[in-house]
Amino acid sequence: MTVEQILLEKWRSLPPDKQQEVFDFVEFLSWRTSTSQHPISPEPKLDLGEKLKQIRTKIINSGAPLLTDEDIDREVAERRGGYQELE
Repeated sequence: MTVEQILLEKWRSLPPDKQQEVFDFVEFLSWRTSTSQHPISPEPKLDLGEKLKQIRTKIINSGAPLLTDEDIDREVAERRGGYQELE
């Protein structure tokens, strides 16, 4: 008996809900195999630091002012629910 025959025999002995699980798993394996052979994004991966440097360079080249430490603190505080000026 071949492996294919054994698998088919075992699959047939399962209840319908378990047969569906097996089918879903095989579909997942098939999808994972095809995507690993054909990556979605052919562009090279950059590390986070390099991406941030590129973003900073674009901002500087656009002429937009960079945030100061105080500006960053204010924005973080506003996003976390509120900002109060310290006197």
